[in-house]
Amino acid sequence: MDPAGETKNLTSDPSETHTPEPHRSTGGSWLLLVAAGAASLSGLMLGYEMGLTSGVLLQLRGLLSLSCRQQELLVSSHLLGALLICLAGGPVLDRYGRRCSLLLSAALVVGGSVALVASSSLVAFALGRVVVGMGTSLSGTAACLYIAEISPRERRGLLVTLYELMLVVGVMLGFSCSYAFAALPNGWAYTFGLVIPPALLQIAALVFLPASPRFLVSRGDVQQARVVLARMRGGVEEHVEKELMDIRTGLKEESEHSFWELFSSKANLRSRLLTGVTLVFLQQATGQPNILSYASPLLRSVGFDSDAAATLASTGFGVVKVVGTIPAVLLVDSVGPRGFLCGGAVAMGTSLVALGALTLQSHTNLTSLCKSRAGSNRTHTPWDLNDTAVQLGSGDIFTTDLPPQWNRGESERADRGDDGVGGSAGGSSLLKWASLISLLVYVAAFSVSLGPMVYVVLSEIFPMGVRGRAVSVVSAVNWATNLLISMTFLTTTEKIGVANVMFLYAAMSFVLLLFVVFCVPDTRGRTLEEISKELAKK
Repeated sequence: MDPAGETKNLTSDPSETHTPEPHRSTGGSWLLLVAAGAASLSGLMLGYEMGLTSGVLLQLRGLLSLSCRQQELLVSSHLLGALLICLAGGPVLDRYGRRCSLLLSAALVVGGSVALVASSSLVAFALGRVVVGMGTSLSGTAACLYIAEISPRERRGLLVTLYELMLVVGVMLGFSCSYAFAALPNGWAYTFGLVIPPALLQIAALVFLPASPRFLVSRGDVQQARVVLARMRGGVEEHVEKELMDIRTGLKEESEHSFWELFSSKANLRSRLLTGVTLVFLQQATGQPNILSYASPLLRSVGFDSDAAATLASTGFGVVKVVGTIPAVLLVDSVGPRGFLCGGAVAMGTSLVALGALTLQSHTNLTSLCKSRAGSNRTHTPWDLNDTAVQLGSGDIFTTDLPPQWNRGESERADRGDDGVGGSAGGSSLLKWASLISLLVYVAAFSVSLGPMVYVVLSEIFPMGVRGRAVSVVSAVNWATNLLISMTFLTTTEKIGVANVMFLYAAMSFVLLLFVVFCVPDTRGRTLEEISKELAKK
């Protein structure tokens, strides 16, 4: 998942269907800023967990002698936790509210991270990642809802953008910390543990913050909601009463729609849902989650000779994601999500074709993608991690015996005395930097288009009464697709080769382009009511 884009789809509020009165005195409350900032720490934590994966994977695969399938298990365990909480977290959000859900999710992140720091086996690492995945996924959803529900209309976009910015900054920090601790004994433990301070800070802040007004109204506590709104809006009574009325109207409208209407032909909802599901499927099928999760191993395979060098190079992905988000936020209203999606699909497809061609030229083999070279970047540890992994059993997932062809590949590479890139030293250097540039262009194109814009479209194509339910269904498909693709990435490269995987992702990018051109509506400059009315006629 580029889980980075799930913010905009949750920012729509029933009050958005009313024309806002111009007033500048609201939204300036310090309490509002503190609450939005505390919730935005969820974005930092989710992004950090996404960014650290590839660097930590390089360290742990050597310590635990992980095979391809074991590496896929380690990477996908975080996504499995996110999918589980996506399917089961709705009742928690509705019953206990956004604030309590944020407290619970932060506690899960702390508990899972402590378990990871103390882990000494693949099973323990996987279970810890599942718990952290549950925490960061629930935290992200609850944070977006909380920010949307406490923000005034004219400040909502700005405050939600803070969450998105924190998310991409978290990705950059995840890559950076993986590199910073790569050469230290037990560096992976420091990397896993650094998410604990922001989680504890969020818990400390949320203890003193109120529940969202919309949740309070839904529970029948209108008077407390009025008090909270007055504190959030600086005490302007007329604005407080109008916003309370908007909240009541929106909740009544939502109660009039059932979940199963999403799958009916009423108002063309089934077709709209299919559009949303296809978009998030293509978002994952174009390969971005795998490029982030396996960035460091992939860079090693194209010529970066050490784990530290590959992790440092992959840190550039985090920087590019931050930079790429800026034009997306600034220009989305003028260019429109459809324009960004078309341009991004072309740039992604072109860069992936270039990367596939470069990979063919560099003669990359599977061994360098699945397995660390013998004796390199071994991290000293007080636990005998390799023995622990072996003792887990002889099952396919937990076996540490590598296929004979991998070991032969390693021997052939050692005999040749090259670094897996082939050709002269100058040619090798040129190929590896060209590969890095292609990857950076691909990440930038995704960050400015498919990452954020898919969720802008999702927030616009569904009517208000079923928007929340529709987004929940689409989010579950998103996490499930992400999990499936991440669990099979290394296995797929074993079967068809890295270059062919890149060509496959390129093909899916051009499929995305055709889908956007023919199936995604142009929503630029239109109200939500106009968009919904037009889609209902198709």
